[in-house]
Amino acid sequence: MKLSLVVPCYNEAENVKNFHDAVVSAFEGCGYEYEIVFVDDGSRDATLHNLKKLYRNEVTEIKIISFSRNFGKEAALYAGMEHADGDYISLIDADLQQRPEIVREMVAHLESHPEFDVVAAYQDRRGEGKILSLFKRSFYAVINKMSDVKLYNAASDFRTFRRSVMESILEMGEYHRFSKGIFSWVGYETHYIPYTACERVAGTTKWSFRKLMNYAIDGIIGFSTRPLRFASYLGSLTAISALIYLIVVVIQKLFFGIALPGYATIVVLILLLGSMQLFCIGIIGEYVGRTFEQSKHRPIYLAKEVLDRSKK
Repeated sequence: MKLSLVVPCYNEAENVKNFHDAVVSAFEGCGYEYEIVFVDDGSRDATLHNLKKLYRNEVTEIKIISFSRNFGKEAALYAGMEHADGDYISLIDADLQQRPEIVREMVAHLESHPEFDVVAAYQDRRGEGKILSLFKRSFYAVINKMSDVKLYNAASDFRTFRRSVMESILEMGEYHRFSKGIFSWVGYETHYIPYTACERVAGTTKWSFRKLMNYAIDGIIGFSTRPLRFASYLGSLTAISALIYLIVVVIQKLFFGIALPGYATIVVLILLLGSMQLFCIGIIGEYVGRTFEQSKHRPIYLAKEVLDRSKK
């Protein structure tokens, strides 16, 4: 098998047939075998039903991994790679904002440039709002300053890579996964290409602002310990400031007879120090919580059903 397209699906009932047809059209006459590995991430609509219809038609080589519940896109990508048999693996969304024609170009580039192991796509033009774009740029700026691994600005999960890269990724069995960081951490020579995201054929995006924020926090905590160091620095700075203030108050009282600060000052200081302590405890709690969940060694996903003709 030359190529495996790993396709995570969550409530994409209206898109999977169109995606399948687009892949068949894009790879017509390509001269090599390919497969589509669909991962149903606990969809609540007819996604799995429609995937099974495609599977029964036997038009192309299709595999289906159906989760017992929604585990998230990161788990879906991991599951798809575990079941992929291709020499090249491509990660692509089912909504056709990322076109399969580009995947064919990625494969051609890897074949003609053996010095590269990964071809990753980044959006050259974004159709999102200015505020969201600002937050994304800020995220990349922050994580690249905090982390030892550097993320390419605006690079997406839409990429194609050799099987050796996939095997390295699968060795990283962490529960809280952040694919962009994992791709950078494993290394390998990467070639970046621009692409323009198309309009969704149907449905709506599954990424709300809250989910994007949580994803960003996962990335920072998963690939940097700088926030813990920041908490230490903040605690040290607060302690030094408190000591200086104590000396100033004592000098004022002993030598100038100035009355000690009153109720308002004490309340403000208590609130300030209390909020700093809670903030630092919150940072530590994020790390402890993830360590606790990882220590349970729970599986990244649970598959209730796997349809794979090659295993029969």
